[in-house]
Amino acid sequence: MLPATPKFEASCRILRTLREAGHEAYLAGGCVRDLLLGREPMDYDVATSATPDVVMGLFERTFAVGAKFGVVLVATRSDTEASCPTEGDSHRGEYVVTEVATFRSDGVYSDGRHPNEVRYTGSPQEDVQRRDFTINGLLLDPLRKADSLRGEVIDHVGGLADLEAGIVRAIGRPEFRFEEDHLRMLRGVRFAARFGFQIEAGTVAAIRNLAAKTEGISRERVRDELTKMLTEGHARRAFELLDETGLLAHVLPEVARMKGVEQPPQFHPEGDVWTHTLLLLDQLEAGCPLTLAWGALLHDVGKPPTFRLADRIRFDGHVEVGVAMGAEICRRLRFSNEETRQILALIENHMRFADAPRMKASTLKRFFRLEGFDQHLALHRLDCLAASGNLENWEFVRERYEAIPEEVFRPQPLITGRELIQAGYRPGAAFKEILRAVEDAQLEGTIATAAEALSLVRERFPMDGQALPQSSG
Repeated sequence: MLPATPKFEASCRILRTLREAGHEAYLAGGCVRDLLLGREPMDYDVATSATPDVVMGLFERTFAVGAKFGVVLVATRSDTEASCPTEGDSHRGEYVVTEVATFRSDGVYSDGRHPNEVRYTGSPQEDVQRRDFTINGLLLDPLRKADSLRGEVIDHVGGLADLEAGIVRAIGRPEFRFEEDHLRMLRGVRFAARFGFQIEAGTVAAIRNLAAKTEGISRERVRDELTKMLTEGHARRAFELLDETGLLAHVLPEVARMKGVEQPPQFHPEGDVWTHTLLLLDQLEAGCPLTLAWGALLHDVGKPPTFRLADRIRFDGHVEVGVAMGAEICRRLRFSNEETRQILALIENHMRFADAPRMKASTLKRFFRLEGFDQHLALHRLDCLAASGNLENWEFVRERYEAIPEEVFRPQPLITGRELIQAGYRPGAAFKEILRAVEDAQLEGTIATAAEALSLVRERFPMDGQALPQSSG
């Protein structure tokens, strides 16, 4: 059944306008694949015989962001008369943007991403030959209801058979497709994981032969592709395929080195670091925060270089080493500063839950202050379930975190440096230590007023000690 959504309606209106002007036009690419799989596409792409200048002349609001590659963005209002109207459309009055691409044949891809030149063609059959995988090479005419449920599907590449068989297959010679755009190798893995498909043997062989080419892809594109793999709900299968195709060693060599790194069986009956990480990735839900996903992937990245066999297998300092390695990975993949901070915080604090039952109240409450503490809780739970399954420490922390209001573990200060100065203390480095001691007592519940705070300061930090009185002069 074709959907009745603002984006689909917008694409139908664009198709109709192009057709009325005498041009061929179809829905193309991933949106067709998703519709045939019964999934709601995120976006709709239109392929047409109309050239970019013609497209821009037919529609009032357009953006020539990719015109040299035959791509124009067309913005249409969702309150325009639609070919597939819906009742109570909450999006009416807003613009919907649809990508419209001219049928084309690409030239040489000398940079491994973009064609040096494109040649427009009037043939949709020639156009689909340049696409990556057969399942993404289908065209759909939703206005012609040859099939009352889905419209007319046009298949020049065998995509319908591969979709039905659950196969990801490159169009034409796989080596050519991957030489054109090296990222397609990662995309093939992602599609196979997302849909539970197998990658066709010839396509796998080409990926293995060309895997090293991924080292030349911009790091941002690699990051975004890996993030999608981690957050689409099939992270374990995606990383198994990355390993099987030889891609993992080139895009994340630090993770590839987890394979074969044994762990103490009393704590990790599941096996080596790689197996543990896969079991953890297997639990990541679709739509999870990218920082949680990357924290899960990298939480034990410091174990391979710190492995040693003493009285038992040990990973001394693996957290600190892991934080340093994680920082390098985040820098290399150009994560934002905010994303990097959270990913590194997850690596740095994932072992602290074991100490939680013995923490002072003040230490535990400060633990709760970590940015995005829900993600720390989530990671520890995943970590436990991917190992011994013992959730005692997680339950201990979760119960107390949920029971304590935020204003209790993040209270207003009883005193500040101003009150210390008024009490006769000279400003200096000691103020930080003094105020920390006051806050500790406040979090422990031993003081609750400013007067009690000042009394504690005078008792622990006398004027002749670290904090000297101000000059009376």
